[in-house]
Amino acid sequence: MNDEADTAPWDASTPVTMDIRLSVNRTGYPLTVDTRETLLDTLREQLDLIGAKKGCDHGQCGACTVLVDGRRMKSCLALTVTLDDREITTVEGLADGTIPHPLQTAFIEHDAFQCGYCTPGQLCSAVGMLAEAAAGWPSVVTPDVSTSPRLDDHEIRERMSGNLCRCGAYVNIVAAIGEVAP
Repeated sequence: MNDEADTAPWDASTPVTMDIRLSVNRTGYPLTVDTRETLLDTLREQLDLIGAKKGCDHGQCGACTVLVDGRRMKSCLALTVTLDDREITTVEGLADGTIPHPLQTAFIEHDAFQCGYCTPGQLCSAVGMLAEAAAGWPSVVTPDVSTSPRLDDHEIRERMSGNLCRCGAYVNIVAAIGEVAP
């Protein structure tokens, strides 16, 4: 069969879209997204949630970190179409109404930010990290993997190592997380 449609070249510049439903910060959004679109771009460009930042666009800096089903995820690496019907939490969704999340309060009290660019990713990563530790997940520096990890400064630094701060506020970030850690 020599049909013209079968022999026409595929045009990669023409987007392929898909209808999905995202749940972001406990609100459902029906969306049509380009199948090549990252979660970071969807959050920022379609939902106007600009907390997560585009730092490196390679998953190396952590400025784009959000929570997906309670787990940390670099949103610049995740294709939005893969997250249909998943629960996404951004920094905008951490507070309980007008009451800040305890980590948000601790970051302010400990001056755990300088320019603030990485702060949303640091906060989301810290929330996910505390949940991982509470579930008993060890890290590479956990001395005894048969017990629940103790979140001392060394353990916190290791668990937060995927989030960079170009201003060097690490000491204060670790102190803020340590204050909230059980």
